[in-house]
Amino acid sequence: MSNAILMSSGSDIDFMIHGLFPVDFFGNEVWITTSHVCILIVMLLMLALGVVANIKMRHATEVPDMLQNLLELLVEKLDGIVFGTMGKIAAPIYRNYILTIFVFIFLSNISGLFGLRPPTADYGTTLSMGLITFTLIHVAQFKNNSLKQIWTDMCSPLPPWLPIWFPINLISEIAVPISLSLRLFANVLSGTVIMALVYGLLGKLALIWPAALHVYLDLFSGAIQTYVFCMLTMTYISQNYAAE
Repeated sequence: MSNAILMSSGSDIDFMIHGLFPVDFFGNEVWITTSHVCILIVMLLMLALGVVANIKMRHATEVPDMLQNLLELLVEKLDGIVFGTMGKIAAPIYRNYILTIFVFIFLSNISGLFGLRPPTADYGTTLSMGLITFTLIHVAQFKNNSLKQIWTDMCSPLPPWLPIWFPINLISEIAVPISLSLRLFANVLSGTVIMALVYGLLGKLALIWPAALHVYLDLFSGAIQTYVFCMLTMTYISQNYAAE
């Protein structure tokens, strides 16, 4: 597969984003890039896993096999994290979203193991997810707080009639999607660049030992960044719900 959708070893290694073909979109030329293709592959994999999981749980047995055990363990653990972080009011509303972005980010982060360029190494992908989280935060804020309370919080720690801190608090609110997206993007991109350099410089000598780097940069770091993004998303959203 050309144009760096797959990052093969050797002198042709490439970790850059490339345009594959243009598409006319309301009179404008829009390029389909390698990131779009990799995102599509991850989404198709998620869809296949969802179909398999749905069929398996519809025919669940009292004595579960390995796949049923794995699915139940995954849902149980993620439910525990979501309910433990967001509480009984917010968790049922957002747990499906958290589960979806958890699976998407994790599969995207580890896709480098299969020669793909991780979609999360594209800032367009992580920024979009950060903006979705930013939208959910403020939908919850306006849904659960009065305008007076929102104004008071934006002027905190001073009284609302003295809004000296409002510009600083406003900047901190705007920084949320930027910090979320940059943290995920930078960590995944750095791992992608390091592995590309290792394979590009060593060529055929990079046979077995880079597996240790993959374990850390793709699996361990990918899992950590998935957890951090989801945990921050849950924390920011749950701040707009009353404590239980």
